[in-house]
Amino acid sequence: MRSHLLAHLLSLLLAAGTDVTGKKVDRKPNFVLIMVDDLGIGDVGCYGNDTIRTPNIDRLASEGVKLTQHIAAAPLCTPSRAAFMTGRYALRSGLGSTGRVQVLLFLGGSGGLPPSETTFAKRLQQEGYTTSLVGKWHLGVNCEHRGDHCHHPNQHGFNYFYGLPFTLFNDCVPGQGSDILADIQHTLRNLTILLGIGLITLVCVRVCGLFEVSLWLFVAVSFFSILATAVWYMPFKLLPTWNCIIMRNQEVIEQPMTVETLPQRLLGEAHNFIKRNVDNPFLLFFSLAHVHTPLFITPGFAGKSHHGRYGDNLEEVDWMIGKITETVDSLGLANNTLMYFTSDHGGHLEDADSIIGQKGGWNGIYKGGKAMGGWEGGIRVPGIFRWPGRLAAGRVVDEPTSLMDLYPTLKYLAKDTQPDRQSDGYNLMPLLEGKVERSEHEFMFHYCGIYLNAARWHPPGSDSVFKVHFFTPNFSPPGASGCYDTKICLCHGEHVTHHSPPLLYDLFHDPSESRPLTPDTEPRYAEILEQTAKAVERHRNTLTNKQASDDTHSHPNADAPSVQSQMTWDKILWRPSLQPCCGTFPFCGCKEDTTHI
Repeated sequence: MRSHLLAHLLSLLLAAGTDVTGKKVDRKPNFVLIMVDDLGIGDVGCYGNDTIRTPNIDRLASEGVKLTQHIAAAPLCTPSRAAFMTGRYALRSGLGSTGRVQVLLFLGGSGGLPPSETTFAKRLQQEGYTTSLVGKWHLGVNCEHRGDHCHHPNQHGFNYFYGLPFTLFNDCVPGQGSDILADIQHTLRNLTILLGIGLITLVCVRVCGLFEVSLWLFVAVSFFSILATAVWYMPFKLLPTWNCIIMRNQEVIEQPMTVETLPQRLLGEAHNFIKRNVDNPFLLFFSLAHVHTPLFITPGFAGKSHHGRYGDNLEEVDWMIGKITETVDSLGLANNTLMYFTSDHGGHLEDADSIIGQKGGWNGIYKGGKAMGGWEGGIRVPGIFRWPGRLAAGRVVDEPTSLMDLYPTLKYLAKDTQPDRQSDGYNLMPLLEGKVERSEHEFMFHYCGIYLNAARWHPPGSDSVFKVHFFTPNFSPPGASGCYDTKICLCHGEHVTHHSPPLLYDLFHDPSESRPLTPDTEPRYAEILEQTAKAVERHRNTLTNKQASDDTHSHPNADAPSVQSQMTWDKILWRPSLQPCCGTFPFCGCKEDTTHI
């Protein structure tokens, strides 16, 4: 009897690992994607930093594959993240800008990742994956009215969302200043003060009887005073309430958010999602709020690094990544989980003050940084893949790759063979596994807003990677290495210098882009410009977004069909009817219970 029971149990155990045909069940792999905000490639130990401690990130690299030419599709959050999510240049989604505003500014705006776009989360969701985004989104929320959530992560393939639908920015912490249209705020405030003084003067003159004041003049000044106050105060002075919020799925659960406990909450949510889905294939996109300003002051890390508050924040990031890795490993998921680490773009060089010091990252030997178009420092980011048993430990890949490659790579690993639309990325697995030596990215294109800023060519059979700059941002003050006068570089008009012929560099021999090539120093000079021009023309023919431009060199898609821009002023600016709110608008306010943290 006992032997019969044991035999029955053994057969059940064997059946659990096989299907009806007797073949081993091939469970789809899990994916843990980790993206840091504004991290410079020169800040990480395995990419050359020897003063900031990043042992957990370095461990991912030593146990997996490190990419040395991993490129973001844009040097700013919104367009870079749109390209990452969709595997397509942000221009195809209407998320390239024409003017000074290059990212979404208000949660109460109508711009965002269009519902017609397809993300890797949506593709995996259709393949049976449970998907989650924990952390930063910054790709919009509503379109037509509050609560339609047309741009929301839940509508773009994520079963579960917890985090910041916008981003962490200075307005979220009192005393840190403002990141949103500061000059316009200043102008509106001064106008409000002047109108207020004028109104008070009219009242005093009328009361004192100094001379007759027309009632219509009094009414007009009163009206414009109230209007100016509303236009200034409502959108801008209440920014912490409007933009600094936390959502769980489509519900606002904290408004404004408590920044101090945010890292622990995000880490806890990521940990719990993995635990809940240990028996099912899952995708976790852990999108950290670090190291965007304002920088965190977490007691366990404050003052512990050699690089001030920025270094403290990066060492906290490393600790969080170690905890996520520990969760994956302790649950026995390591051999069936692809872990990926990157940044959305390079560090913000101009972000510093006299009290804290440098608040942005370091981009190593690479020129430029955040919002500096195609300069390498703003778009070359860390790229690490770890998958024990599938990817060889310690492998280094020096070929050009892109954040947009994650989309086709995840599709391939999830066995998604359904037809798809135009893609700009390539499946990385052959390169990561060492089955091929060359990247499929022969050409890559670099945008500053809607403007084609630069292009690179990796000629077949050559180690060289040639970069052609059609225009470059004007650094300020003269001789500086960034746009310190404006705090962020712009892409149009007098803010850039066009180059004819274009600037040309060989990144293989000159990765810091310090020695422009000439016909005298580069025998293939004319061929490089010719081949790049042809590639730009082919790229232009694939685009589906039409926007205005005054320069044919910087805007290659003049004849393409139209895709609605998501970055126009009417879509960017704040609308009360679109503002996410807990409570009754405009009396929005709530706090998440964090006693369990």
